[in-house]
Amino acid sequence: MIVKDLGLVDYQPICEAMRQFTAERNQHTEDELWLLEHPQVFTLGLNGKDEHVLNTHDIPLVNTDRGGQVTFHGPGQLIAYTLIDIKRQKIGVREMVSKLENTVIRMLSQLGIDAESRVDAPGVYVEGRKISALGLKVRRGACYHGLSLNVDMDLTPFSYINPCGFQGLEVIDLKSLGCIITMDEAKEKFVSEFNQQIRKSK
Repeated sequence: MIVKDLGLVDYQPICEAMRQFTAERNQHTEDELWLLEHPQVFTLGLNGKDEHVLNTHDIPLVNTDRGGQVTFHGPGQLIAYTLIDIKRQKIGVREMVSKLENTVIRMLSQLGIDAESRVDAPGVYVEGRKISALGLKVRRGACYHGLSLNVDMDLTPFSYINPCGFQGLEVIDLKSLGCIITMDEAKEKFVSEFNQQIRKSK
């Protein structure tokens, strides 16, 4: 799997790049993991309802082709986009979601934080507060989009929406939990855990 660190990049060009990569890949194309941050943006998934966007406060709102409802991206949030041929890897969509959730859960466990997933709402939670959101799109047996992990960011814009369609859902980041970690460290730990999760399917 090729890992690319793309830094801080706008949302829409990256979405176009993911779609193009997925459309042009074949059975021999190596899987890729893109790590990055986005400038402030709200994204509304295919199942998203406008009623969950309360007030954008001039932050851009982008409709996108991933699953899920509305979420927020901003600097200090680790984005991991998984461009993986899940058919070749023999991974189902639900299993892929679980692998992403387990990657974050195991990563946080190493940092001394107890986290869990929820059957009714994909993502990772710490004492009921959401720290990681995810949404995937599958096309031609390959997935793209991925997950976000709140590391050290301005959480205020989450109050402008019903995060992932849940009114009153509290959102947290690692810094608020007393865990001080750089973005580079977060990326390194994520890649290590994600590689282990992917290898489990072989």
